[in-house]
Amino acid sequence: MANLGTESRVGGFRRNALWLALAASPLAHADPVSLEPIQVTAEREAASDIVIDRQNLDRYQADDLNDVFAGRPDVNVGGSNSIAQKVYVRGFEDPLLNVSVDGATQAGALFHHSGRLSVEPELLKQVEVNAGAGRATDGAGALGGSIRFVTRDPEDLLRPGENAGALVKLGSFSNTDGYKASGTAFGRLSDNWSTLVSVSQSDHEPFKDGNGERVAGSDARQQLGFAKLVGQLPADQTLKLSHEVRTDKGERPQRPQWIVSGFNRLYDLDGRRDTTTLNYGFAPSGNALVDLEATVYHTESDIEQNVEDRWGRYFGFSKNTGGDLRNTSRFGEHSLTYGVDYREDKVNAGYEDDKKAEQQTGEVLGIYLQGDVWLTSRLLFSAGARYDDYRLKDNNDQRFSEDEVSPNANLAWEVVDGLTLKAGYAEAFRGPTTQDSFKLEGSENDPDLKGEKARNTEVGFDYRYDRFRLSAEVYRSEIKDAIADPLLPFRESIYKNIGDLESDGYLISTGYQWQALSAGLSFHSNDAEVDGQPLTVYEHNLLGNTMGDTWIADLAYRWDRNLEFGWQGRFVKGIDGLETSVGTIDKPGYGVHDVFVHWLPTGSENLRLTLTVKNVGDKQYLDHASNADYQHIEDYEGIVGMPEPGRDIRLGLAMRF
Repeated sequence: MANLGTESRVGGFRRNALWLALAASPLAHADPVSLEPIQVTAEREAASDIVIDRQNLDRYQADDLNDVFAGRPDVNVGGSNSIAQKVYVRGFEDPLLNVSVDGATQAGALFHHSGRLSVEPELLKQVEVNAGAGRATDGAGALGGSIRFVTRDPEDLLRPGENAGALVKLGSFSNTDGYKASGTAFGRLSDNWSTLVSVSQSDHEPFKDGNGERVAGSDARQQLGFAKLVGQLPADQTLKLSHEVRTDKGERPQRPQWIVSGFNRLYDLDGRRDTTTLNYGFAPSGNALVDLEATVYHTESDIEQNVEDRWGRYFGFSKNTGGDLRNTSRFGEHSLTYGVDYREDKVNAGYEDDKKAEQQTGEVLGIYLQGDVWLTSRLLFSAGARYDDYRLKDNNDQRFSEDEVSPNANLAWEVVDGLTLKAGYAEAFRGPTTQDSFKLEGSENDPDLKGEKARNTEVGFDYRYDRFRLSAEVYRSEIKDAIADPLLPFRESIYKNIGDLESDGYLISTGYQWQALSAGLSFHSNDAEVDGQPLTVYEHNLLGNTMGDTWIADLAYRWDRNLEFGWQGRFVKGIDGLETSVGTIDKPGYGVHDVFVHWLPTGSENLRLTLTVKNVGDKQYLDHASNADYQHIEDYEGIVGMPEPGRDIRLGLAMRF
């Protein structure tokens, strides 16, 4: 549902708005310590459907996207190979979402058999997820919602009165015989300027599955460099400049989302992402009409595969350059956010001697408006709209131009103290855009290709009484005229409107905290289809996947201020007889348990030890978000995703100087 919020003020609903939003997260339930006060706003940093914070990432020593979203039943990550990981929100794959890092949109796809998102969990301050088409401020093309990765600032690490510091982390991983090492230095250059520099490296051998077998093609060597400069300028201005370089190298199957087989042999497959972002803010004190935010960014992503015994090196490139300028004006308790955003995308691919040849260029210009109005002291009405104008020049010199207006409207009504009812409707539009770079050679767009239109409807409630929390929502999302290159017929690579995607489901989440003990339980059920046929990643790459009903349960106990331990379980119901266009498949269910122990041996955060055990029971399973098993179908031998890692004992040491 779209975010609903305004400035924090006295009143039951407004005091609890962010807490109720966080209550939807089972990981939030596991936190038995007090949280710092957070202001609820209707701006970019408003409360999201899902908020994953730094503490949750540290508890389970997050090393990849699967670890980041492990506590969410409605967010799934498929592909146990790091470079093949894909994120699904309510069954829709991440290309249908607007994904950004500090406001820098990560658009485009490089290879349909690999993931397109590369994020280092160590850098993250928090992750915000808005599921389903929502607010006009969520950005262009947010058909299935948005994901915002927010990185740390120097002030997030500096303590009161401190001018400089350093954080060194060392981690070992038993399953992969691997390690991870990172170092972060941060400090104040002056009263108004601060900086942060972080580097990390990890090295993993192929992991062992639950049967104790090494899974060929699952090794990874990753490196990261990140720098951020933050300045507090005169007249209430803020400037942030950051640059990130992340690489991922390894020997992977030619199609990294499947197991190694006779037709899917091992080759070197490397990925890299470079992102430069400039954020500017101007919020003069005493002027409620001006709260200006500006973002300018440039991202370059590439993937290189060396099929040495066939065609040699092949490259895919994606470039995203854009900006966002918005202002929020406040009129007493009400607020109005308005702005403009623009992005240019370039995608090209080819062999070593022509890798710089530009193949496709697209652009989108958006204008948006979002208002939050208190109709009464207990009734909040939020409404807005955005206009998006898409243009595309494809690799066959065809030109496409589509534009559309996407409205949204939401209500939140505090019926009685602690109980808030919510309802909302939102639309989102995406015109023809650049396509998968590895498919550019030999592919084409249907001359009659038209844009995709999403419609999202939700109803739900949030309830809090003392230390008890309960929330639920029912949703229906539809994307009309979805664009894809269908699997069948084979050898016909044409991007066209294949039909209507539908995602229907509901989410229930509850939690309770009693003194030092906290507990959470959440459940998500979803049906994702295209024209009545279940979505599968094999047949509907870059669109979505079908997952079984999912339960997440967690417990956490703080023994004292120096010792905390906890457990989290993920339980997925099996799916039998799933009808696909090539035959019937099954998705067996599974239950996986993770535990952690967090210890401060000196009684200070200057030295922290964390012991995490992932997949305690050494379960052998195939995640529902990965490619399902088609091997029992004639002519489909080897069409199956990689199994998940078996038991992994992670030991982490963090030293703060």
